[in-house]
Amino acid sequence: MSPHPQLTDPKFADSVGIVTPETLHFDTELTLECNRTLPAFDLVIETYGTLNADKSNAILICHALSGSHHAAGYHSIDDKKPGWWDNMIGPGKPIDTRRYYVVCLNNIGSCHGSTGPTSPNPDSPSGAPYGPDFPLITIKDWVATQALLSDRLGIKVWHAIVGGSMGGMQALQWSVDYPDRLKRCVIIASTPKLSAQNIAFNEVARQSILSDPDFKDGHYLVAGTYPRRGLILARMVGHITYLTEDAMKSKFGRDLKSGKFMYGYDVEFQVESYLRYQGERFSKNFDANTYLLMTKALDYFDPTRDYVDDESLTELEALRQTLAHTKCQYLVVSFTTDWRFAPERSQEIVEALMANDKPVSYVNIDAPHGHDSFLFDIPRYMGAVSSFLNAPFLTQSASQSDHSTRHQDSNSKEVTA
Repeated sequence: MSPHPQLTDPKFADSVGIVTPETLHFDTELTLECNRTLPAFDLVIETYGTLNADKSNAILICHALSGSHHAAGYHSIDDKKPGWWDNMIGPGKPIDTRRYYVVCLNNIGSCHGSTGPTSPNPDSPSGAPYGPDFPLITIKDWVATQALLSDRLGIKVWHAIVGGSMGGMQALQWSVDYPDRLKRCVIIASTPKLSAQNIAFNEVARQSILSDPDFKDGHYLVAGTYPRRGLILARMVGHITYLTEDAMKSKFGRDLKSGKFMYGYDVEFQVESYLRYQGERFSKNFDANTYLLMTKALDYFDPTRDYVDDESLTELEALRQTLAHTKCQYLVVSFTTDWRFAPERSQEIVEALMANDKPVSYVNIDAPHGHDSFLFDIPRYMGAVSSFLNAPFLTQSASQSDHSTRHQDSNSKEVTA
């Protein structure tokens, strides 16, 4: 799909312009890790840039929990906001669409057009949506569908696969499951598996939805209801974990909305107003069943599960063994204030790769935005991604013959193996 011709509005100056999503149907029967089968499925994608003759310039973008296929550009002239990663993707940007053909898809199980809980259930005589009957999905399942998409597009090897947060998990899983199908892997603000604390946050969010009287055991669409309150609470809990105490202090402090105490339970502090606004907006644009299954996909993520049989191994030893057969070059990015997926978790990936003499670059970016930092236009971060994507491909043999480590400063360090 081609972007709209050059438009005069300044917001289109460094944008891919107006883009149109495309829905691809797959008649392929898909057996999932939960041992259930989808008889067929749809994937919604957007593409930016031009695929070259030998199809060697393609980059796959994997989205995070609340993301979608709409990563860059605008859907209409009237759109006020571009795609969720527009500062990363476009002409002259780190993922330069003058040079690369960029594909972003919406994963199955989502509520943005790909087959998911809001899609018609083929086993329902009335054509009712899947609702809670949609099977649980894993990161590995998503990667399997992305491989099928690659086949459909005729892309045998990706120049790079890039993702932040949950998208970074997909990129890591790609490098493990399909080592011959990508040259570069960019893992941003991610983790090799969720900590107990992260699983706990996800469970609190799920329980807020499950306990909403309007949830109706997941059949709210058929019942004509919607668990709005549960979704608002789930998003509020999640949003707190994406930010930092310093960021919230700087933005809101203890400022009162009306300038004085109201001695009640309505909104009084600015931070309360902000969280309620974020929750309300999210509840209008996201499906509750989708939120449940995506948080479970996060909980289940463990790339070592199918590659390690020895239960006596430590987590780091299991990760080392799993990554031993990978073939791509890695860039791992973390952020100093990200306490949801702390830099230490990214460093576990780096250490496992270095133990196997794999080509890996690591940078820990000093940023005040917490986990959400991966969505911000931070020069050092953007420069690291751009340099990695544009540099000559470093083969594994080259990395083994020139093993080096660089430490730049305490807040931003880069390691190349």
